[in-house]
Amino acid sequence: MTNHTKCLIIGTGPAGFTAAIYASRAMLNPIVIEGPQPGGQLITTTEVENFPGYIDGVQGPKLMEDLRAQALRFGADIRSGIVSKVDFSGAVKKVTLAAGDEFTADSVIICTGAAARYLGLPDEQKYLGLGVSACATCDGFFYRGRVVAVVGGGDTACEEALYLSNLAKKVYLIVRKDYLRASKVMQQRVREKENIEILFSTVTMGLFGEEVLEGAHVATHSGTANENFYDIAIDGFFLAIGHQPNTEVFLGSVDLDEAGFIKVAAPSTATSAPGVFAAGDVADPHYQQAISAAGMGCRAALDAERYLMEQA
Repeated sequence: MTNHTKCLIIGTGPAGFTAAIYASRAMLNPIVIEGPQPGGQLITTTEVENFPGYIDGVQGPKLMEDLRAQALRFGADIRSGIVSKVDFSGAVKKVTLAAGDEFTADSVIICTGAAARYLGLPDEQKYLGLGVSACATCDGFFYRGRVVAVVGGGDTACEEALYLSNLAKKVYLIVRKDYLRASKVMQQRVREKENIEILFSTVTMGLFGEEVLEGAHVATHSGTANENFYDIAIDGFFLAIGHQPNTEVFLGSVDLDEAGFIKVAAPSTATSAPGVFAAGDVADPHYQQAISAAGMGCRAALDAERYLMEQA
């Protein structure tokens, strides 16, 4: 079994599978490396209603199964493994897996995604998909007319709270500090929304509910003489404290921004390493939607094809 390819794709979320579909149809015979979570974040998502083509919505795992099957249909060679080392310094790129397998490629597309940051509460995983979410745009629709909470004090948290305020009956914005870190404009918009209540100097201690989320245990001025514990009744709990891109293995091989996301030369998906491209959440700190990741995967495959043609 050959370990050399014209195009090596690392990661199998919407970006990786879409890149595989396009690269396969371009006769690049791509090898695709599935990481520790094949299918990416959507594997842990329940209902997806905003991905085009699924009129009645689709379960996250089913969507990824469909994308995987389509990539296989066009001949993508999907392998399992965790990338432990890369060398993008030469014309031929080298990628080593933790198990010791080595791959060489004329081009590489990085689609390793990003993971939402969580508070670290045991209950977060218990209620994941049952009230806990890290994407208001993805899941807010299910909380129309209900009560939700958003954790965070930056622009993202304020944006999520504002988005949810147009759907939910009430939105709690749980802020660890005694002020918002968001821009002045965002702060003003949040304060002017009648159904958003900001809980300053507040931390979440735990979540509770029988089968689905029913509320949160919170504390104000935690660790001080003024510490106060109480519960809030909520149907949804949205994390908005950022994402961590899966780029540790690429440190020093491609340029990253201050948050660790891969820098690309927009409008292309080219990284700082010639012949290496990046697509999806790993290079997109702004949109982080399945459909935008898929579109970027398409662009990356087209960029890789064009690069290989120029090198021929």
